[in-house]
Amino acid sequence: MEEKHEVYERYKREIYRIGWRVQYKAKKIRNKEDPINDTIPASNNFTKLSDDKIWINQLMESLPQKGKMIIDQIYIQGRTEEEVAHNLQISQQAVNKWKRKMITQLSQIANY
Repeated sequence: MEEKHEVYERYKREIYRIGWRVQYKAKKIRNKEDPINDTIPASNNFTKLSDDKIWINQLMESLPQKGKMIIDQIYIQGRTEEEVAHNLQISQQAVNKWKRKMITQLSQIANY
């Protein structure tokens, strides 16, 4: 009976961890903090991927230095706004404002 209880507890902990990971991933997607690398499907078309990387780099170069760092850390490196705020020693609200401003600017440039 003791062994069954241990097995039950082990599986219960593992299910809890899986649920937490799923909720965390959903939160990242909902807050649009999911890294670009996680959402781009693998493709055999090397030229298309290379062209996309060049285009993204050109877009990123058009941003101010601080905005570029924030976008890079959130979307490329997959960090949260809170982590970025801590790294840059600014408030999370400031990171959020910069992020929204840079996304708007990138959207305007990309859609010219």
